[in-house]
Amino acid sequence: SEAKPQKEETPKGISPVKAKKTPSPADAERRKLRPGSGGEKPPEEPPFTYQLKAVPLKFVKEMKDIVLKEAESVGSSAIFEVLISPSTAITSWMKDGSNIRESPKHKFIADGKDRKLHIIDVQLSDAGEYTCVLRLGNKEKTSTAKLIVEGI
Repeated sequence: SEAKPQKEETPKGISPVKAKKTPSPADAERRKLRPGSGGEKPPEEPPFTYQLKAVPLKFVKEMKDIVLKEAESVGSSAIFEVLISPSTAITSWMKDGSNIRESPKHKFIADGKDRKLHIIDVQLSDAGEYTCVLRLGNKEKTSTAKLIVEGI
């Protein structure tokens, strides 16, 4: 019977003080922060940031080296292919560290998670190191392979 009055007294003594001090200034600030950071544009932001965490950015299938013999290869085409995840990621292509622009020589094919670099009319000068750069949000991954044109 002694414990009951104690239990009743402590909350009465503590809660009014807490109610005045903690919830109002600190909670008000917390409430301000939450809508401010996440709530300015509610429809896009939380799902997008969540998606970044939920879906790891990765190459499901990396690029493979392509070896062509000069006699056979001149005039033929080479295709570098990667499989990426998620399909919303953006891919760009590089050769020997510089960006490739799409042209009659280089075609970029993006089909869902399947991304290809099609090199048309391969010449000896096309040999080199090709890199696929995968970007999603602030994350980046790369996959690199070589195009080898063997002289006779």
